[in-house]
Amino acid sequence: MKIGVLGSGMVGQAIASKLVERGQQVMISSRNPEKVKDFAARVPGVQMGSFSQAAAYGEVLFNALKGEATLEVLSSVDAGSLQGKTLIDISNPLDFSRGMPPSLYVCNTDSLGEQIQAAFPQMKVIKTLNTLNANLMVNPGSLAGGDHTLFMSGNDDQAKEQVRHLFGEWFGWRDIIDVGDITTARGTEALLALWVRLFMKFGSPNFQFKVVR
Repeated sequence: MKIGVLGSGMVGQAIASKLVERGQQVMISSRNPEKVKDFAARVPGVQMGSFSQAAAYGEVLFNALKGEATLEVLSSVDAGSLQGKTLIDISNPLDFSRGMPPSLYVCNTDSLGEQIQAAFPQMKVIKTLNTLNANLMVNPGSLAGGDHTLFMSGNDDQAKEQVRHLFGEWFGWRDIIDVGDITTARGTEALLALWVRLFMKFGSPNFQFKVVR
């Protein structure tokens, strides 16, 4: 499968590396071409391109951009490249303007996931992977044998089932809870307020939520 990864930070690189390892065709994009060039040199098989090129290339897209950059970047992409595609949205609306811990610049009655879906109704936005560290996203088995929970929000049931299947095949996820439509991203994005506090408490991002039921 051809995958477009928007963003080349820690999350984008972790996603792209794992997908190539799993035999997928990947194009990664960034505001910083040199950063992508360096990464592509370290990970043979990864292609590099502009945001528009990665969006056109991917059958499925990953949004690994900073929350504040997401709408701007997607708006710069040709609308036809987004038509009908599933966008796996990992971004969070984190505001670091007052330092640590960050606050959320969208919350309570709205979410970044909802804003993306409203701005780009031609896409199937699936909010997921936004409540854990990049390494655990692609290797859940490295913590507690993978016995922890991933959340998923979105309006398109078929797209959610596709993502569930792909995450099991690509990354080994076993416990994925479909929380509901895209408005439920308000809850998962709000979890970041707790996640950051736990990170500060533990001094490590190697933890994850588990729903016991």
